[in-house]
Amino acid sequence: MDSTNSTEVAHDHSPFLKIYKDGRVERITGTEIAPPSLDPQTGVESKDAVISPETGVSARLYIPKTTQKKLPLLVYFHGGGFCIETAFSPQYHNYLNALVGEANVVAVSVDYRRAPEHPLPIAFDDSWAALKWVASHADEWLKSHADLERVFFSGDSAGANIAHQMALRVGAEGLAGVKLQGVALVHPYFWGKDPIGAESVEPEKRAMVDNLWRFTCPATSGCDDPYINPATDPKLGSLGCGRVLVCVAEKDLLKDRGFYYRELLEKSGWGGAAEVVVAPGEDHVFHLLNPVNENSVALQKRIVSFINQGVP
Repeated sequence: MDSTNSTEVAHDHSPFLKIYKDGRVERITGTEIAPPSLDPQTGVESKDAVISPETGVSARLYIPKTTQKKLPLLVYFHGGGFCIETAFSPQYHNYLNALVGEANVVAVSVDYRRAPEHPLPIAFDDSWAALKWVASHADEWLKSHADLERVFFSGDSAGANIAHQMALRVGAEGLAGVKLQGVALVHPYFWGKDPIGAESVEPEKRAMVDNLWRFTCPATSGCDDPYINPATDPKLGSLGCGRVLVCVAEKDLLKDRGFYYRELLEKSGWGGAAEVVVAPGEDHVFHLLNPVNENSVALQKRIVSFINQGVP
C-alpha cells in the first residue's frame, strides 16, 4: 500500500470529519467523553448500559434526585449529522443533566452507530432496538422509576430526525407497553431537493447539507428520500403521538424545514397538535454551545413545559 494514502484526504467533510485514502476516519469534533456521574449541581445520577453486545449499541440513563413516584420517560437522540458526537459527549451529558433535573424525568440517551462506518439507515435501526430495550424494562432504573405510559422522544439536528423516524415507527408498528405522548424536535435535520425559504439564497450551505446527507446515507434516492424529507413520506399522518413541539433558530439554515414540517403534519391527516417556537438571533444548536444564555434557558423551559403538560 502506498504510504501516502495514510495522509491524503479522500473526502473532506469539515468541520465534522475527514476520510483518508487508506479508509481511516478522523473525527474533527465530538470525540470527547464524559463519564457517568452524580452531578453536584442538579443531583441527577447517570449510568451507562449496553443494549446490544453484538452491535455495541448502548445508552446513558439519567434519574433525578426526586424519584418517590414513577416519572415520565424521555428518550433522547443526540445530533451530529449522523456521523459525529455520542451520547457520552460532554455537551450532551451536561444538557441531559440539566434537562432531567429541571423536568424531573427519567431519561435514556441513545448511543447509536454512526456513519460512515455504519451508514444510514443503521442509526434508525439501532434507535429502534434501543426503544424495544426500553419497552422490555431491561434496566432496573426503568423498571423502578419510569412510567412507560408517559414517554417522550427528543433530539437535536440529526437526532431530531431520528426522533421523528421513531415516532413514525411507533405509529406504524406499535411499541408494546409504551405510550408515546409527544415528540420535541430541536433544529430538526430535514431537507429536500427543492429549496424553500432562505435556503434559496444560501447555495454553498445547501451544497454542504446535500453532500452530508448523501455521505451518511450512500444508498439514498436523493434529498427527497422520505428519511430526510417528510413531505415525500406517505406514512407521515401515522405519527405515533398526539403532540409535537418543533424548536427552530432564527439564523439556522434548517429553520424553514421546521415550519414546513408543522404544515405537512397539519395536512397529513395526523390529527395531533403541533407547535413551532423560534429562538430569535440564534443559530443551529446554540443551546448546546452556550447553555446559560437567555435563549438557551428559555428553550429548556419550553421543552420542560411540553413534557410536564398534564403531569400530576
